[in-house]
Amino acid sequence: MAHLDENQVIEILNNWIDPELGVDLVSAKAVQAVRIEDDAVAVDISLGFVASEALANRLKQEVEAVLQPLAASVSVNVSWSVQPSNTNTNLPSLTGVKNVIAVASGKGGVGKSTTAVNLALALNHLGAKVGILDADIYGPSQPMMLGIPEGTHPDVVGENSFVPVAAHGLQSMSIGYLTTKNTPMVWRGPMASGALQQMLMQTLWKDVDYLIVDMPPGTGDIQLTLAQKAPVDGAVIVTTPQDIALLDARKGIEMFRKVNIPVIGVVENMAVHICKNCGQEETIFGEGGGEKVALQYDTTVLGQLPLSLAIRQMSDAGQPTVASDPDGPEAQLFLSTAQKLAVALWAKDIQSAGGFPSISISDD
Repeated sequence: MAHLDENQVIEILNNWIDPELGVDLVSAKAVQAVRIEDDAVAVDISLGFVASEALANRLKQEVEAVLQPLAASVSVNVSWSVQPSNTNTNLPSLTGVKNVIAVASGKGGVGKSTTAVNLALALNHLGAKVGILDADIYGPSQPMMLGIPEGTHPDVVGENSFVPVAAHGLQSMSIGYLTTKNTPMVWRGPMASGALQQMLMQTLWKDVDYLIVDMPPGTGDIQLTLAQKAPVDGAVIVTTPQDIALLDARKGIEMFRKVNIPVIGVVENMAVHICKNCGQEETIFGEGGGEKVALQYDTTVLGQLPLSLAIRQMSDAGQPTVASDPDGPEAQLFLSTAQKLAVALWAKDIQSAGGFPSISISDD
């Protein structure tokens, strides 16, 4: 076998596009080291997002297969470490937070909060450190969904800093921790925006890889405050397939585009109902709507979730699906969606980052 050239390894990886990641590993700066000894090649790959064991193993096997013609022995090590997104903003980063993801909807009733909490739990289940901020000032629902007893308040450090409330492995903050469930927030827009800003800036987030922000429905003051005060790295739009929901989903996407927040993808909720008696699938709210919106705005469908009684019951009981039944079919859909979300958030920066990675190459 001809003498191995490290440049051959780099060239092959530079020209190979992983179908799931959608980028080559060299441009993604994922190739950390190439080691050559006789006819053996070893490659270290580090991904900048939380990666499931299945994804890491698949990538390892595929890269080894791609490099196999070069050497008698090929060994690939795949690891991950969540990196901050390359957000195009002059806003300072949130202390203790690497990535901020807004989960939003154009209208209420599409399951946005349920989706947000289960995506947060799914990212945590994959191995990331995750926080969730309930930004729905007028109708906070996360304390109930997380099973936090009424009357629970965050600890206060100093005069005005809050310690997040721990729940199911998440760090959480909500205006619901500062009021009672029967106390309406009769506030004008500036007061609600001020409350959101306080929760954003005065919460002591600790080493959070992903902060999920559960947005209120619509396109109002809270959305503008978040865009102006926090370095949001991307938004996820939750919709149902029905036409009226898709109309409002488009408005939500347009709003984020106007404030220069990239839309990472669309989650189509209540996409299908499966009869528990006969197993028949019914697209009660229509079908294909999420894909049409994603195609129109050059984004992707991150996941299609079912209309499920179990998901609703678990959320109402303070035991969201991913926390209570992580091996169940519904939880697996949330886990798959969360993995695609993490990949898409990471991949969006690759083309704009440019430059050639620093790779350690040795010929022992």
